[in-house]
Parts: sequence; structure tokens; C-alpha cells
Amino acid sequence: MAEEHPQADGLRRPHPKWVEETSGGRAFPHAPAPVAHWLRPGTLTLAALPPLSLYVHLPWCLKKCPYCDFNSHQAKADPPFARYLDALRCDLEASLPLVWGRRVVSVFIGGGTPSLFAPAAIDRLLGDVRALLPLEAGCEITLEANPGTFERERFRGYRDAGVTRLSVGVQSFDDAALAALGRVHDAAQARAALAEARAVFETFNIDLMYALPGQTPAALDADLRAALAFEPPHLSIYQLTIEPNTLFAKHPPALPDEDCAFDMLDLITERCTAAGLARYEVSAYARPGHHCRHNLNYWEFGDYLGIGAGAHGKLSFPHRVLRQIRWREPARYIEQALAGKPVAQEDEVARKALTFEFMLNALRLKDGFELSRFAERTGLPITAIAAPLAAAEARGLLARDLHRAWPTARGFDLLSDLQAMFLPADAARDN
Repeated sequence: MAEEHPQADGLRRPHPKWVEETSGGRAFPHAPAPVAHWLRPGTLTLAALPPLSLYVHLPWCLKKCPYCDFNSHQAKADPPFARYLDALRCDLEASLPLVWGRRVVSVFIGGGTPSLFAPAAIDRLLGDVRALLPLEAGCEITLEANPGTFERERFRGYRDAGVTRLSVGVQSFDDAALAALGRVHDAAQARAALAEARAVFETFNIDLMYALPGQTPAALDADLRAALAFEPPHLSIYQLTIEPNTLFAKHPPALPDEDCAFDMLDLITERCTAAGLARYEVSAYARPGHHCRHNLNYWEFGDYLGIGAGAHGKLSFPHRVLRQIRWREPARYIEQALAGKPVAQEDEVARKALTFEFMLNALRLKDGFELSRFAERTGLPITAIAAPLAAAEARGLLARDLHRAWPTARGFDLLSDLQAMFLPADAARDN
């Protein structure tokens, strides 16, 4: 499980990767159309483009975890890191016509295990990004790191390369739980990595999982206390779920039941609140000033250019919202990107799907969304969501005033039900 790059089962598991996988509309040819194509008159009118983020996918890891359904590949022999960096630059160059003139507010380097790449490689990557894209002053640059690849000077090297925020995939501090999850590190390595992250970076994230095989509330409490002892500015914590096409799907472990999982979530919120970490998103807790800017842009229905093997992206134009998917298999991606054709699929998001896509993201936030932002980001009138807003309010799942709408405590607990109320009518009938 990785922290914050956009995977979930149905409407239940809150994880950003699902956001990247819910595109609608028809398929386009692989090569981007001329920019003028996207400016033709249409049924949507976006008065201004949303903030733009960059997601970079580095697909290799030391070992594929049995629960992981991300596009990650076990590193065998010597992965072609240098050639992959060449491909990323070509990918970015090919994408420039679609984002020309737009400034990037955040960069997220996810995987896989990005910390398999040496600091010099990350320095080269970020140098290419800066050469081709204008970054906002103070741009947040996050890199995911695995304690199993930890070396003391490695984190300092990432900081010197320009990384401003580290996300450490700990998952648990219990050696038995880590073994059950197929992790390549132990608790001692996790603690050493976090101690170094805290010393080197002004802000960092700890990634934890709960409702693990055989886990009790007491065991979760021990994990929380261990994590909070490092005084993390940000904590992401996800419920373990069984995803299709994983080893756990073929050989499912015994997991805590739903009632126990809800009790665990209450415990998480209680412990984090007491430690000064406020829950601002379904799976995220942070100290003031340490919210993940990159994830907020996902949840506020901002734009993101995704480069790398299997990366997803969402880009807005005055009359269109476009989703892209890169070639998934690393060797195929490298070949296609070097040839200037990194995109495997482009989909224009159907007008009727925009409401659900917006609400799928915005309702993950505890404070919800500004009503005016719905029109700004979708090009649709607020009347498009008037009926489901009223129905959700009547069921006690949502509250609102003249300016904002937000999930109630009950709505947060039943988030999948709340989000489903904004599905297109035909999709809702199918469900």
C-alpha cells in the first residue's frame, strides 16, 4: 500500500488511485490531438482551469506484496533505471502541448518503491521536470520511501535533490503483521527510517494499515502509539481490503469483521486527535499546515498530469475534461515513450459522469466543498446536483449552508452510500 497516489474496491475503500480509474466517455487515438481540437464549442464551459499537479510513477519494488493491486513489478537483475528516466523525459516532452503555460503546484513520485532509485537518479528526474515545467514557488515534492530500502544518507540525498516531503510506507510496527503482509522490512528498520525522516525533512508522512490479518484493537493501539511517538506531521491510514488479481484474492486471510473495523477507525481518530492530528480526509490526519497539497488537488477535482508506466492523468480544457492512461508494462512503456507515444488510452469524461467524479473526490474531505467550486471544476450548473444534495441532506448524510456542503459524521461512516447518490441515473439502476 502506498500513501497518496491515485485503488479501491467498489465504493468502499478510500484510496486516491480509484480516482484515476473512474474515467468515462469514449476512447481517442493514442496520439494527442492538436490543442485546437479541445477548444471547439461544447456543452461545458470552464471559466478557469484548476490547479495542475504532476504524478510520476516508478514501477519497481523489491517484492510484490500479496495485497497490492498497484502497477508494481518486482525488480529482477538490474532494472533499466537510466533508460526509464529517459522515457520519463520523453513522456513529459510529448505532454507539453496539453499543459503549456500552466504552473505545477505539487509533484508526487510514487510506485512501486521510488526509494529504489538512488538520490542521483531522483536529482536527474527533478532536474528534467524543472527544465520542462514551471513549478510554483514552494512547490510540494513528495517521494514515497520503503524502510526496506533505507540507508541513512539516502534520505538526505533525496532532500538535496529537491524532495520536500517524504512518505514512509511502514504499514505496521508488529513483525508478525509485517510478515503476514509480505513486507520486506521489520519494525526496527521502520523505526530507523522514521527517525531519519524526522531529522531530515520538515514534513513527512507515515503510512499505516489497519484491520490486518488477526489484528486486535490492542495491537492496532500499539501500532498507533509507535507511529505517534515520532510526532508525524501527517498520518495516512487505510483499511486492508482484498483486491482482485492479488495473492490475497486467491488465498484470502482471515480479517477482522466490519464491526471491529469500525471500532478500530474510532480508535484511530481518538488517538490522532489527542496527538494533535486532525482528520481532514477519510484516511488522512494532519497537523495544521501539513495537509498533503498533492492529495488535496485530487480531492478538490484539480488536474494532474501522470507520467510513467501505467500512470493515470486528468486534464481540463475550456470545453472538455480528458483522462489519460500510460502503457502499463514497464518495457512496453519505455519503448512507446521513447518513440513519443507514451499514452495507451485517452478518454473524454462524459458530461453525465462529471457530477459523480467530482463528488467521489470532494466528499472524501471532512469539510466538503464550496458549492461554487462544483461549477468551476465541472462546467455544470449547481442545479445538476440539487436533487441528490437534498436527498442526502434528508437522510442525514450531508449538511450544507449557502456556501458549502460537507458529509456529516454519519455520512463519513457511510461514505460509499453518500457518493453513490450522485451516480448517473442509469448507473445507479445498474447498482
